[in-house]
Amino acid sequence: MLTIQDCIELSELTEEEILAIAEHEHIPEMAALEMGSYLVHTPEGEQRIHAMIVDDIARARAEGDLVRVLSLKMCLKHYLDKHANLR
Repeated sequence: MLTIQDCIELSELTEEEILAIAEHEHIPEMAALEMGSYLVHTPEGEQRIHAMIVDDIARARAEGDLVRVLSLKMCLKHYLDKHANLR
């Protein structure tokens, strides 16, 4: 049986990236994992994940949650480093 950690590792995303998708889409982590795993394998999907994280940063900034802004910026940096074709 696969654990959630196994699924995360198979998705080619980090847990933070999956949580950003879940936050943006207002869905449970497992649904975000499935969605992210699908999206990350298409150029349009990679762009969509990028946009979700950027939107989450803007929302956290508007709410004054600077700790969340920093966390999401680090998440975005890692995502861009791993998915270099987005730069």
